[in-house]
Amino acid sequence: MGAALALARHGHEVTLLEAFDAPRPLGSGLLLQPTGLKALATLGLEESIRAHGAPIHRLDGRDLSGRKVLDVDYADWRKGGHGIGIHRGVLFGSLHNALAPAGVTLVTGARIVRVEDRRRPVLHDAAGRAHGPFDLAVIADGSASSLRPLLKPRSRAWPYPWGAVWANAPDPEDAWAGALRQVYDRAEVMVGVLPVGHGPGGEGERLVSLFWSLPTADFDAFQAGDFGAWKARVRGIWPAVAPLLESLSGPDDMARAVYRDVWVGRWTAGATVLIGDAAHGTSPQLGQGANLALVDGVELGERFAAPVTSVTVAVGAYEASRRRHVMLYQFVSWAMTPLFQSHGGFWASVRRWLFTPLSRAPGIRQFGAAVLTGTARLGRWPDATRP
Repeated sequence: MGAALALARHGHEVTLLEAFDAPRPLGSGLLLQPTGLKALATLGLEESIRAHGAPIHRLDGRDLSGRKVLDVDYADWRKGGHGIGIHRGVLFGSLHNALAPAGVTLVTGARIVRVEDRRRPVLHDAAGRAHGPFDLAVIADGSASSLRPLLKPRSRAWPYPWGAVWANAPDPEDAWAGALRQVYDRAEVMVGVLPVGHGPGGEGERLVSLFWSLPTADFDAFQAGDFGAWKARVRGIWPAVAPLLESLSGPDDMARAVYRDVWVGRWTAGATVLIGDAAHGTSPQLGQGANLALVDGVELGERFAAPVTSVTVAVGAYEASRRRHVMLYQFVSWAMTPLFQSHGGFWASVRRWLFTPLSRAPGIRQFGAAVLTGTARLGRWPDATRP
């Protein structure tokens, strides 16, 4: 949707082919970084997002003894810097509601299964309908993309062995305001709370998203297990979350999240281009997926702000520029994952004795803040996405 809006605002005729019969958000909460917020500002949506979301000024991670493991302050990036915790439904609704006014044609129930002629793409859906031809086809079907292997047979998308379950809970007293907080038991347990402001209705109690990390192999056991025993375990690990757990009646209240490490090589094939998680999915450790995708969409639109002589050349230049941002996050996310999601005590010891002390050192602390905010990039930021 972000790419569709970005292209439409530059006067292009845009058709968005949506797989679902009724488009809807999936998941719980997410953290919009300064990069994602600037992309939304370029699309004219930042004000509504801020009105619904919750400001986040720092990330606070502690072990069971209360010792700080991760302590990153947005002020180390820039005075007054912050992110916005947001309900996924709010972000989805803001983008979706802007499509028709921008002139985007939305076609639902169009799950694309084949791309014909990459120079002038024609997209075929599961119902046997053909859409196109188009000057440009933007493939944005996520880390589990079914089109990626058709366009890029050598691409790989390795599922991470760890995922998470998420739920929203009321926080009427705003007790969790201002920070993304996490508690760890070695690297095998991670529970976190992210303030997300109001839900899609825009009214009522303020909310937080509560998440629990676990191996994906344990999802079914969690679903079938004793939910009361799980809540007792969480209370034992982090007593402060007990009021949040009261609103959860069973595992059906928790949404599953799985992640993939995506390697594609080149994201482009003629006049088709992969963006977002379809091109560069990562683990969730840096919380950058939605932000990278929003920046993808806006910067793609900027490449077509003026007439181009070759769509292929334009999307190639787009990819070259975006890689200088995205590849850094793919690497850092890959490197950090075992420090927070792994079995045994080795990586937790590395985190305690090496990673945490180094992260507090002058210079490295500022670099860590730049990574957290999504602003670390090799090369120049385009004006449309410069935080």
